[in-house]
Amino acid sequence: MANQPDAKDLVARYKRKLQAELELKELGTSERTVTREYKQFKTEAMPRTMTLYEKACNFCGKILKIKVKPEKAAKLQESINICHLNITPSGAQALAYMLPIAVLIIGALFSLLIGSLFFVMIFILFSIALIVVLNRLPDFLANNWRMKASNQMVLCIFYVVTFMRHTSNLENAIEFASEHLSPPLSLDLKKIIWDVEAGKYESVKASLDAYLETWKKWNSEFVEAFHLIESSLYESSDERRLAMLDKSLDVILTETYEKMLHYAQNLKSPITMLHMMGVILPILGLVILPLIVSFMENVKWWHIATLYNVILPVVVYYFGKNILSKRPTGYGDTDISEINPELKKYKNIIVNIGGFELQIQPIFICVVIGAIFALIALTPVILHTINPSPRFDINLPFGIKLLEYRESNITPGKIIGPFGLGAALLSLCFPLALAFSLGLYYRLRSKNIVKIREKTKKLEDEFASALFQLGNRLGDGLPAEIAFQKVAKVMGDTTSGNFFKLVSNNISRLGMSVKQAIFNPKTGALVYFPSNIIQSSMQVLIQSIRKGPVIAAQALMNISRYIKEIHKVNERLKDLMADVISDMKSQIHFLTPAISGVVIGITSMITYILGALSGNIQNLGTSEIGGRITDIASLFGDGIPTYYFQAVIGIYVFQIVFLLTQLSNGIENGADKLGEKNALGHNLIRSTVLYCLISAVVMLIFNMIASRIVTVTGVIGG
Repeated sequence: MANQPDAKDLVARYKRKLQAELELKELGTSERTVTREYKQFKTEAMPRTMTLYEKACNFCGKILKIKVKPEKAAKLQESINICHLNITPSGAQALAYMLPIAVLIIGALFSLLIGSLFFVMIFILFSIALIVVLNRLPDFLANNWRMKASNQMVLCIFYVVTFMRHTSNLENAIEFASEHLSPPLSLDLKKIIWDVEAGKYESVKASLDAYLETWKKWNSEFVEAFHLIESSLYESSDERRLAMLDKSLDVILTETYEKMLHYAQNLKSPITMLHMMGVILPILGLVILPLIVSFMENVKWWHIATLYNVILPVVVYYFGKNILSKRPTGYGDTDISEINPELKKYKNIIVNIGGFELQIQPIFICVVIGAIFALIALTPVILHTINPSPRFDINLPFGIKLLEYRESNITPGKIIGPFGLGAALLSLCFPLALAFSLGLYYRLRSKNIVKIREKTKKLEDEFASALFQLGNRLGDGLPAEIAFQKVAKVMGDTTSGNFFKLVSNNISRLGMSVKQAIFNPKTGALVYFPSNIIQSSMQVLIQSIRKGPVIAAQALMNISRYIKEIHKVNERLKDLMADVISDMKSQIHFLTPAISGVVIGITSMITYILGALSGNIQNLGTSEIGGRITDIASLFGDGIPTYYFQAVIGIYVFQIVFLLTQLSNGIENGADKLGEKNALGHNLIRSTVLYCLISAVVMLIFNMIASRIVTVTGVIGG
């Protein structure tokens, strides 16, 4: 009897054996999020803009103590809690007043130094607007957070339901979902567990219910789905428990479709208004701007730049964000380089030199390209600085002058310009500098990752049927090692077939276990197919297969059904948005650059004719009848050269394409930063180049017409 092991030793030994075989976490040693880890994760997950905002609010809160009304403080605190910001309502209010006052003082001093009342008024209006914006900034950040989080809610319910089908444990299911989701929803789920461990709540259910309260008025379907999941814990029969879990996923999918349907129906009017107010009317207004400038000598090109390159883009951005803030829950994509940090290297330019990978940051190349185009655009100004004489010029083919500086009609001795068509054409390099620097940067940073994601998405589209076949093989009693091999042969050269073939080869040739064949960090199949859905499905397979092939087969078949349902709803959502997205893409790709190009050509012609007419009237002053029309000559100002006009409008076109691309991607895909960068990389270059080509052709044609008009009527000046 003395040699028999103690009962406690036996229990401990079997516990260790069960943990090794079933890979279950012991209750007391779970690797959950603790305070330090949560804070570290929050620091990594939060955008830098939010951390800067936190520092600014806390700094201003120490200097200026503001007592916030209880109702407003409660509303601000709700938004602060949603964003996980370490600030107080008082600090947010202090920043909302201190920063605009500082901007107003600095701006007013600067405006008075340059002697411009126009900029004084601009800074006053800007400061007032900044007070309104900063007061609403916590709500704005909360809306952004909601949009990003709501884009992941369908997948969140999918992960929780998938885990709880084979293991009815809410805490582990939430932890499982947090591991497979990206921020911000993963941060929310980790905080649910952290609040329990920190002692704020006594159970995961209590912590989860408190978190769901923040979503009641925003995403009721998400709250209802989680309540159904909680209810499944109290069902006595396994059949009713599984039915409740299935119902929760069905609820969020159905409600998502209905909400998106109403959103799509109400979207047409605001998008049309945004396009008219932000694109059509400002661009068509350019036609009369040369007339206004010619008869109002105090209007300068920087006044137009302030209107078109600062005020209008801010207004368009504000309206666009309001439209996106109303977007309901969706099923969006994520940046897979956040899931697998090993993929971050593909955001750089990779050059293979003798087996060595040289990684080049795209920003260096893009800055050089942008600087070259900017230097070309500034050539007329640089040449005039070198030789300021108005007689100095360079003649280009077809009688085109490069510079064409001339003496002011208003201020004798003052040289103004460049009015030459060559300078106007060179000014097209201003928008090209932005397009080829920023657009190329976005394209190089995203194209490799997008290719990998598209390949992975193709696998996800096929994965439902592949999982179904794998489940059938396991249901027939085949071991997982053989089942993978059988499915790989059936799927052939499809993307899914290649995935299963890779798993099978790792097992047969490298002698790996099923888990290692899939999850090995160097040669595992998931290295080549980085997908959270596939990874989570395989983790469920590994865990359930230990309970028997029948349990594993049922788990895979249910996952297959869930993936098909999510894919079906996602396709229906895309169909709802097809008309609006198609209209917006036509505006980005053709309408905006084409209209802008034609209008800048007309503007160039009007500017040329007005300049020639002004010069002819001045010449008439020396003739016999000149004294009678001297007063008419005084009506004309100097005008603004097309060189500056085009630079302002070219940059405005670039800005509008940028903002409309962001809006279009947000409506179609939700908070998908990778897709947004990829779209920006294509649209900025393509649309800006199209605008420049149309502008150049139209300016050449219309200036030839204007030259002919001036030549025919030039006898008047004689």
